[in-house]
Amino acid sequence: MDFLANIDLHIATWAIGIILFFVAVIMAKGSKGQKITHMILRLFYVFIILTGVALFIDGMKLDMGMQYGFKFLGGILVIGMMEMILTRMKKQKPTTMFWVLLFVFLFITMFLGFFILPMGTNL
Repeated sequence: MDFLANIDLHIATWAIGIILFFVAVIMAKGSKGQKITHMILRLFYVFIILTGVALFIDGMKLDMGMQYGFKFLGGILVIGMMEMILTRMKKQKPTTMFWVLLFVFLFITMFLGFFILPMGTNL
């Protein structure tokens, strides 16, 4: 579990996940490339959650479980909004509300991770 509890690995997985998300959004709707990118993105969701859980467990050792729990919840909400945007785009339904929620949850999660929690990186 120590390998998964690496901040650099977690940052790399969610950075690749965000890039894949925007690639999937930009691709032509319903194309084979978009479907493949979406499936790869779903695999990265699993990696993001695994590394996040490992960091959450390490955060519990620092006696900051509630704050790490909020960050974990924020990360799950970000993944949920990304998935909602892609699936609603495929069904050709409006996504404006989900875009707003995605950026709000992403800001909160990144703010907690970088500036509030002790395992974060000082920018």
